[in-house]
Amino acid sequence: MESSAYTVRAVARLLGIPTATLRSWTRRYGIGPTSHRPGRHRLYTDADIAVLQRMHALIDEGQTPAQAARKAIAANPRPPTDSGALLAAALRLDAPAATRIVDDHLVHHGVIETWDSLCRPVFNAIDARQTAGQNCIDVEHMLSWIVTRCLQRVQLLPGEAAATVVLACTDEESHSLPLEALRAALCENGVAVLMLGASVPHAALTDLLVHRRGVAKVVLWAQTSRTADVDAVRAILEADVGALVAGPGWDAVELPKPARWVNGLRDAVDQLL
Repeated sequence: MESSAYTVRAVARLLGIPTATLRSWTRRYGIGPTSHRPGRHRLYTDADIAVLQRMHALIDEGQTPAQAARKAIAANPRPPTDSGALLAAALRLDAPAATRIVDDHLVHHGVIETWDSLCRPVFNAIDARQTAGQNCIDVEHMLSWIVTRCLQRVQLLPGEAAATVVLACTDEESHSLPLEALRAALCENGVAVLMLGASVPHAALTDLLVHRRGVAKVVLWAQTSRTADVDAVRAILEADVGALVAGPGWDAVELPKPARWVNGLRDAVDQLL
């Protein structure tokens, strides 16, 4: 018999905590719904609630949320994140197997944990092989396509609010996969997003901000210092819109205030909620 399923509001009422606190536990500590279908709201099972009740009890005993989450999860471990299986599937160019692995982890772990614990380590391993002289360009391209396709299946339910967050790569920047992960993670948390994708010209971004109402924040991705366009950041700020930059290209760039740099997917989601 299938376990009952509960909404975030129902679980928050059961625990006696705000829904915002419950969502923050999922984002920060990976403790939350373990079953999720892309495009649908995440629902809690009885087992999920038992873990949350244990965490809540530990906090009441005086432990920090981080300590309580670690102990609660350790008492009820999730399936391991098998980056080795994904790497093996990618190296043999087995697209169906790689797709199944990524989809499965999105269902059981959510977007942030899947990106940080599964996808990024595998991409790093592929990059290390290329640095060592192995030709893995086909492997990297196939896996990028698979991860993109899996992430794009994570959508808001119909009728959600209009997008207030815009995601864009800077002009001449083609690496848009990290923004796909951010878009999916925000959708998973109920935030509507306008995704512009790769290589967005400065003028096009400026025109968007002039003519589209309701945009509160723009995230600009730059993979390299060559594509880190400070003028685009200034244009966002001049439009009275919040500017966040992401990606290694901004590491050595002095940003105009009050633009902010985000340190990874989890930090980006925290700053945009």
